[in-house]
Amino acid sequence: MPDFDPTTFAIPLFVALVLAEMLWAWKTSPHAYEPRDTLTSLAFGLGSTVAGALAGGAFLALFMWAYQFRIFDFGPQWWTVWWAWPLCFVLDDLKYYWVHRFGHRVRWFWASHVNHHSSQHYNLSTALRQTWTGFLTLGFVFALPLVLLGFHPVMIAICAGFNLIYQFWIHTEAIRKMPRWFEAAMNTPSHHRVHHATNPRYLDRNYAGVFIVWDRLFGTFEPESDEERIRYGIVRQLGTFNLIWSVFHEWVGIVQDMWRAPWRHKLSYLLREPGWSHDGSRETSAIIRARWEERRQQVAPENAIAEPREAA
Repeated sequence: MPDFDPTTFAIPLFVALVLAEMLWAWKTSPHAYEPRDTLTSLAFGLGSTVAGALAGGAFLALFMWAYQFRIFDFGPQWWTVWWAWPLCFVLDDLKYYWVHRFGHRVRWFWASHVNHHSSQHYNLSTALRQTWTGFLTLGFVFALPLVLLGFHPVMIAICAGFNLIYQFWIHTEAIRKMPRWFEAAMNTPSHHRVHHATNPRYLDRNYAGVFIVWDRLFGTFEPESDEERIRYGIVRQLGTFNLIWSVFHEWVGIVQDMWRAPWRHKLSYLLREPGWSHDGSRETSAIIRARWEERRQQVAPENAIAEPREAA
């Protein structure tokens, strides 16, 4: 079976949908697009494509080497084993959930993934804001268990490509809600808007790629609320459209923190969660959420309406 990258064939569809959303935004939601922000997102996408092409060959070679140690063998014509495809897709999506979760909980991974969250706008062009430095995190090792289970590296790559295609359409404010049954099982624009929000209640929630059931299962699900407007971006906003700084700013921050920190804390600035500091001068997402939850608990009793007493 020849190599096949489904995302390559989806590019014309991506472009058409971005243009359609721009037209929608021009008429109904002018704030959805900002020209400089959109250009930055497109530049991210182009650079990510180049970086992926350069590193992809090395990853494929590694997976093909590991494939010889597989536990199960689907045969020389593995692509004809029909049931292996949906199984691979589901397992690859579970793998994506954990890669994504690590991308938010370990600063070394976050330095790469933060690129995708750096826009303060939420539209289809934001989906193209992909990292240039993903190969540095070695996140590809999360796929090795699938290879060792017997899934061919090309099958895994194809499933991952369709996973990425699915995630494109959920980067929009044009769709409010999908049918209830769909919202219950699948990742949707509503669920993913939560993931891109900086509101304390939403931080580090909804890591799903395709199936939101992973978040429900592992306790990281948060529904979109009508109580407050979503604010997009990162906790400490970039404040610039400079492409190079946007790509590398977190890597620079890690180097600076490790350089200044005492020796016993240096590695923690690489492996602890984003926002951690040895002197407590910064706040992690867990701290921000806990403080917000405490304030909410304090406000709730004040807003509660006392139950009327029954007449004696």
